[in-house]
Amino acid sequence: MKRIEPGPGQESVWDYPRPPRLEPTPRRVRVTLSGVTVADSRRALRILETSHPPTYYVPPGDVRLDLLRPAVGSSFCEWKGAARYWTLVVGDRTSPSCAWSYPDPFPEYVALRDHIAFYANRVDACYLDDVRVEPQPGGFYGGWVTPDIVGPFKG
Repeated sequence: MKRIEPGPGQESVWDYPRPPRLEPTPRRVRVTLSGVTVADSRRALRILETSHPPTYYVPPGDVRLDLLRPAVGSSFCEWKGAARYWTLVVGDRTSPSCAWSYPDPFPEYVALRDHIAFYANRVDACYLDDVRVEPQPGGFYGGWVTPDIVGPFKG
């Protein structure tokens, strides 16, 4: 894979650090399912990691927690710790394991505690400002691809 050179106003995922950097984003983050806004925030955090499009984590106060149910399964990130998964239920529609969080992240990422990240391919739409995002390729990683990010992307 050959690195794509970023144009004006773009970031290359190959310039992101390892270990990942956690930072606030000024962008509005929104997630919808079945016509319902399940997350809407201007206080989200993003993780930037080499070869990955950014992953956005929404504070619990900006998520419709009443629509989330604990999902079966977990995973482990060498940087952030143990993740738990969430199923989203909106009316008669269910999206299994469409979100995850870190209830007890490692100290370097404690700001992520209980923030919720969503897979863009398991809900109807995710937006940064008014830009609809594309999911990171593959089924495991949850990065959000937008026109201001260039790869190639791990996936």
